[in-house]
Amino acid sequence: MTQAPTTLEKTADIYDQFEQQIQVCEPIFRDYGGKRRFSGPIATLKCHEDNSLVGQRLGEAGNGRILVVDAGGSLRCAMLGDILAQKGVDNGWNGVVMYGCIRDACDIAEMSLGVKALATLPKKSVKRGAGEADIPVTFAQVTFNPGDWLYADEDGVVVLPAGV
Repeated sequence: MTQAPTTLEKTADIYDQFEQQIQVCEPIFRDYGGKRRFSGPIATLKCHEDNSLVGQRLGEAGNGRILVVDAGGSLRCAMLGDILAQKGVDNGWNGVVMYGCIRDACDIAEMSLGVKALATLPKKSVKRGAGEADIPVTFAQVTFNPGDWLYADEDGVVVLPAGV
């Protein structure tokens, strides 16, 4: 059995090597972060139009992980801005995949953080502390499980199960 890559390789090459085990996201995301290529183990959140948990999680040690946020695909408010993104950089997160919007895109583009999201929007979210952490989330035809490995680059986003 071939070992999954732990260093950054092109998603196309990873797909070719692990075609039977890999999940491939629909091409719905745009690149916003300063890192176009990023990878790491997944941590998940599910929160709709409330980014309280996003801020809490990015305030924790990232240890090279990727924060995958199921924001329900909402285009009504931003779930990540420059302040929270900087928290992610400062705490060792490799990236954020946001099934929703971000704001402060110009500032985030200068940060050493991979960020993929649906769009940008200046409106901020509410903060009520609602949501769930460390659960499987599904969007873009992929189920993201905590601990699985995510690889992202200019070609898209792919996920391999933990232990491959």
